[in-house]
Amino acid sequence: MGILDGKAVVITGGGRGLGEAYAMHAALAGASVVVNDNDGDLAERVAEHIRGYGGRAVSSNHTVADPSEAAKIVELCVDEFGRVDGLVNNAGLNYETAPWEDDPETIRNVVEVNVLGVIYTGIAAMRAMRATGGGSIVNISSGASFGQRKLATYSATKGAVASLSYSWALDLESENIRVNAVCPVAHTRMVWKSERSLRAIPADRTPGKVAPLVLFLLSDRAEGITGQVIRCNGRQLHLVGQPYFKQPILESDSWDTASVERAFTGVLQAHLEPYGLEKRMPPRLRALVEPPQTA
Repeated sequence: MGILDGKAVVITGGGRGLGEAYAMHAALAGASVVVNDNDGDLAERVAEHIRGYGGRAVSSNHTVADPSEAAKIVELCVDEFGRVDGLVNNAGLNYETAPWEDDPETIRNVVEVNVLGVIYTGIAAMRAMRATGGGSIVNISSGASFGQRKLATYSATKGAVASLSYSWALDLESENIRVNAVCPVAHTRMVWKSERSLRAIPADRTPGKVAPLVLFLLSDRAEGITGQVIRCNGRQLHLVGQPYFKQPILESDSWDTASVERAFTGVLQAHLEPYGLEKRMPPRLRALVEPPQTA
């Protein structure tokens, strides 16, 4: 028996890269799969591959960025397989640019796919899951949400996906629907477009090495695991900490500009957080911890 025997799963962005790996592994684990990709030829190629191995799969070229089309992806799963047990919200766009050179139309396209697409498809799936007693949603986030150079819009969308996953997990726990997010690191077509990312991700970190984590989260063996963001780069597997209110917490009956400045100068500047994936130290904190330059 496979870990997903008898389950019906939707994979968005399933025509290549990580999505293709999730779809193939889910089918090999026993799931019936809807392979969705806005490139219908790629989606059908993956579905044919699954069927060639004796699995059950259909393809969809609906866009997740339109709520009615996103609903049709889920409806296809119900029509073909009778139910929806799992959703992997993998469809996404990425690009690099300096933020002052960003293009409004490109920004809109990325937000519509990476954020609204997750919301639209997720809402359609959770409605279907509630009708059949539960399920599992796996949203694809990214470590870029910590902050990454030349990826501001993409990073913002992936931070939104993490926040969305926390909130959905709270809302859906009573509905027996688990919601988690995965931050995958793999050598895919998306990073081929980025020389910086290509240098950072070794070629042996293939999408297939991330797929087992997604399969586990879709399966009943992950019962009781919800509201988590998990990072996997093929070798490393670890939880991502949720943002928190950091000590010390200063109190005052009221704050004005002068008292805020005193708070930073006297206390808070020593507790400033490094920022971004590279953990860059804020200039004021660097001035406190680095020895002064001598002539």
